[in-house]
Amino acid sequence: MKRVLFVCVENANRSQMAEAFARIHGAGAIEALSAGSAPSGRIHPKAVRFMAELGYDLGAHASKSLDDVDGEFDAVVTMGCGDGCPWVPAKRREDWQLSDPKHLDDDGYRAVRDEISARVRHLLAEL
Repeated sequence: MKRVLFVCVENANRSQMAEAFARIHGAGAIEALSAGSAPSGRIHPKAVRFMAELGYDLGAHASKSLDDVDGEFDAVVTMGCGDGCPWVPAKRREDWQLSDPKHLDDDGYRAVRDEISARVRHLLAEL
């Protein structure tokens, strides 16, 4: 089973949605995790709402710190957090320059969500 970690600062929006999409698109072949360098301690309500539109309950997730995850990863993806995301060892590393959608309108939030879904599908196809 491949292990993938998605990292952003708060672990409340982008990385949480990426973890969810890896679980959805990975069909049991992927162990998906997410974490933040400075976790907010909650999942943003917009993330929960817009993932619910796709039938996924993000409310069951928890905002986690990088200190809460360990082990080796096949891929680590940072979500445009720059120096706010520390280096985590992995066989493959990517930085996805994605806007933090928390202050976007509904259409903007959905656009970021859908971009994350497409990128996760592409990543999983390459692993």
